[in-house]
Amino acid sequence: MLFVSTRERAGQSDRTRRRRGRRIVSAGEALQALLEAEGVADIVLRYRALAAWAEVVGPRIAAVTIAQRVENGVLFVSVSSAPWRAELTMRRQEIVKKLNDAVGNTIVADIRFR
Repeated sequence: MLFVSTRERAGQSDRTRRRRGRRIVSAGEALQALLEAEGVADIVLRYRALAAWAEVVGPRIAAVTIAQRVENGVLFVSVSSAPWRAELTMRRQEIVKKLNDAVGNTIVADIRFR
């Protein structure tokens, strides 16, 4: 079990109170706290944005694109042809919103198609 110190005792079970001011946290909460403490939470979010690309844009667009990296809030995407680049540029804001929704955080502010 994972425990973290807290001064709040309201709403805690008897078992938790026996742990002298500590409360049980989920593994997800503990992992998130660890990632933030080590400074890698942002890296994980950027990776999640890259991993979600194909699901967000669908198989047709995923077949002609490669999400390469996220730097300073900008997602860089390689596109196979100029017509696709033009189409995706027009749909940029829609894709940004869907991508951030999929990641659960605002990690991508803009997309550059190359």
